[in-house]
Amino acid sequence: MTARAHTPESQDELLEYRLSLRLGPVHARQRLGIEQEAEARLFGKDHDSFHLENWTSAPGVIRFCLQLVGLFRRAQNNSRQLTTASNHFHVPNLPAAFEGFRILHLTDLHVDMDEANLQAVIDQITPLEYDLCVLTGDYRRLTWGPVDAALDGMATLRDAIRGDAYAVLGNHDSIRMVPALEDMGYRLLMNEHKAITRGGDTLYLAGVDDAHFYKVHNLHRAGDAIPVGAVSVLLSHTPEIFHEAAHAGYDLFLCGHTHGGQICLPGGIPVTLDADCPRAIGRGYWRKNGMQGYTSPGSGTSVLNVRLNCPPEVTVHTLTRGPV
Repeated sequence: MTARAHTPESQDELLEYRLSLRLGPVHARQRLGIEQEAEARLFGKDHDSFHLENWTSAPGVIRFCLQLVGLFRRAQNNSRQLTTASNHFHVPNLPAAFEGFRILHLTDLHVDMDEANLQAVIDQITPLEYDLCVLTGDYRRLTWGPVDAALDGMATLRDAIRGDAYAVLGNHDSIRMVPALEDMGYRLLMNEHKAITRGGDTLYLAGVDDAHFYKVHNLHRAGDAIPVGAVSVLLSHTPEIFHEAAHAGYDLFLCGHTHGGQICLPGGIPVTLDADCPRAIGRGYWRKNGMQGYTSPGSGTSVLNVRLNCPPEVTVHTLTRGPV
């Protein structure tokens, strides 16, 4: 008896079935449906919204403008010159066993954008000391189309990450990437939380699905079972839900999405953040309504692999019970 070949239709059905088991049928249908509808608008005649990252001419236009003012080569070199930023979160009720706990934060990697940038990320994190790695989305270059190249890059990166790696999806990421990412050893938090234990103490790590474009985040589902008074860290791709998160009781909020502006005016003033949030929380450390947050400018680039007045970074957050 010959084995039945897997047709594209049967592969799609298998993927949807696996996602339904993993995420629940409603979340799986919702995310897949929105993705399919978005791609139909992108390639069809119904263009009812404009996003720079979906404009196929955008890379050429930006490259031409930078070349015109003699900044293209410099901007491209900047995109590969990563730094390691150190941030301290002072949490008075931090469990004793987590004093000095270090979290490596990676975001907006766009691993299939530029091979040299991915290698720079790997070189940057290899010598670092950390207890846990978290990734806050946007692993794919484009917001549509194939995912294979991004998955290959994420597999290469996973080999360089020591220990556990928890991740959420961003607006560039397809839900179709979840099974493969989890098979690699990334632990996706899809409106879920995980108890991190150390020396008999517990810290809670929660993560939500993309809140920027897909609007499929669910803070209640992610955190309802976290004990009242426990210290919790929320992973979100975008800072746009900071107000909701603060009132939901999260202590710390880690995110990306904005790229810090990526192309900024002198002094690091972003031309745009592409996010519905105050500019004060568009990059770096911030505090709102008692919740502390950090918006990383990210390690990668979007649209074109260039940066001006906005260095890419990997971030190491250290938790301490020291004074606020």
